[in-house]
Amino acid sequence: MDLISTIGLVVLIVLYLVILVVGIVAAKRFKPDDDTTPTEISFVAGRKINSIIGIFTMTATTVGGGYINGTAESVASQGLVWTLAPFGIFLGLILGGLLYAKKMREQSYLTMLDPFQQRYGDTVTGLLYITALCGDVFWSASILAALGTSLSVIIDFDVTVCIVVSAAVAVGYTLFGQMIAVAYTDIVQLILITVGLLVAVPFAMTNDLVGDLTSANNTQKWLGTLEPKFGFVWFDLLIAMTFGTIPWQAYFQRVLSVKSVKDAQILSFVGACGAFILAIPPLLIGAVAVSADWNATDLGESPMERNESSMVLPYVLHYFTPPAVSIIGLGAISAAVMSSADSAILGSSSMFTHNIYRNLFRKKATENELIWIQRAAIFCVGAIATIMAIFVSTVYFLFIFAADVVFVIMLPQLTCVVYMQQTNTYGAIAGYVVGIFLRFGAGETFLSIPTILRYPYYNVDDGQLFPFRTFAMLMSFGTIICVSYSTKYLFTVVRVPAKFDIFNCFADVSARQQYSKEKINTTDFVPASVDNLVPKSTDNLISANIDDFVPESTGDLVVDYQKKDCGENVLKRNSYYCLETTI
Repeated sequence: MDLISTIGLVVLIVLYLVILVVGIVAAKRFKPDDDTTPTEISFVAGRKINSIIGIFTMTATTVGGGYINGTAESVASQGLVWTLAPFGIFLGLILGGLLYAKKMREQSYLTMLDPFQQRYGDTVTGLLYITALCGDVFWSASILAALGTSLSVIIDFDVTVCIVVSAAVAVGYTLFGQMIAVAYTDIVQLILITVGLLVAVPFAMTNDLVGDLTSANNTQKWLGTLEPKFGFVWFDLLIAMTFGTIPWQAYFQRVLSVKSVKDAQILSFVGACGAFILAIPPLLIGAVAVSADWNATDLGESPMERNESSMVLPYVLHYFTPPAVSIIGLGAISAAVMSSADSAILGSSSMFTHNIYRNLFRKKATENELIWIQRAAIFCVGAIATIMAIFVSTVYFLFIFAADVVFVIMLPQLTCVVYMQQTNTYGAIAGYVVGIFLRFGAGETFLSIPTILRYPYYNVDDGQLFPFRTFAMLMSFGTIICVSYSTKYLFTVVRVPAKFDIFNCFADVSARQQYSKEKINTTDFVPASVDNLVPKSTDNLISANIDDFVPESTGDLVVDYQKKDCGENVLKRNSYYCLETTI
């Protein structure tokens, strides 16, 4: 190992130690409210993250290794016109703040899956957790793999060792500090990302081997072209990238961790702007890659010609910046990777601990037990992502595919559970199946998934030219609504026997139908409120008591259902209910 590599390795070790110490110290010094549970501290930092820290952690999580490396790669290989992630993520975070952050934070959920579990039950929650877990694992694995290859280029170090050490550091401080550690280390990581990129870009642009980025020839290269026949594909990817930014636990974990609804929206809006601004340096690095004379370097040809477009960023730092600057840029890449990897790992482990382990298997689990289960889940998710980063060569494409599935499946489910109160388990499951079928049916070459559904404009050379992702998402959304309302009609109007309601979506309706068949007089009812009472007569009002009043109308009468043990006289759904008269 030469001197530069040795110095780079030392700098990297110091950087990792600083991040690790910051995470552990932040967790130790955190002072929660007295009534805050350990799991609430672990999952959402006791909801004590202020707007400033929230903005840092939201921006750092978004501007991860995949964001930086992917932007540079996309500009270099396809052009700016196809680099949709920065603009799509910007729009997605804005829409998330406007449409979802307020409603989710108002309910004080602990995870993104809470509303699904409350409305749709455990079956749907389990299916959606699998989808979210795949997205998080593939996301973490792809950026860990990118980091490993970047380190191997700049400091000539073993790829596997780089991946394992980086993952170990991220898992380490996440194990001990959970959301608190992740949030405060994001501050350090965002500073490193910003400084590293801003220092590296001027040196790369002014290198003697790099041509004029504004010349007609070079501008055409990094701008790229959009052929009319690919217009629908471009639109489809933009929609998927925009709305696919929202339904991730990493996003909602930050929304749910801040002090107020207003803060939740602020961090979404400001985080969107911060992420968009930080896309400019990697965009310029991509432009440098297509404007440089790679023949004069040790590579002999450009990364694009070597089918190594994913290595554009580390190659540019290595060949077109001074050694010291490339090491600083390496720090930026490392920080970016950890800021995303820790968020994904924490997100999946939190959902498993709360929505799967506690709510499905161990409803009486103690707080201490849940903390240890989450730590075990953090380790397992981190280990799986690390193994995939080392051994799976197509992990980046797996992440892209998982992101597609998150958009097609999670977005319509999230929209329905937040905005459409009449949707139910039957609709959610049907929408899930339809979305999966329509997305997988479109095929995926790198996963050897055959094309079963040939959408309009399909051809063998160009593949699917129809916006099938958006179509699949809309069909999933429509299926949820149609099946939900159809099953409601069958069980409430047609009155299909309750034994066919296998998910107990209409158990309360069946109970009311049973009571309606009995002879119930007005003494079995109570007024909706005291304000709805009027006197039976105007005589002796001064000495009147409650028995001297009657409801204004029969519409003001409600049955007073109270939780109690009523034996076998009523239907059961979560708890027993019986009819109790109070007048």
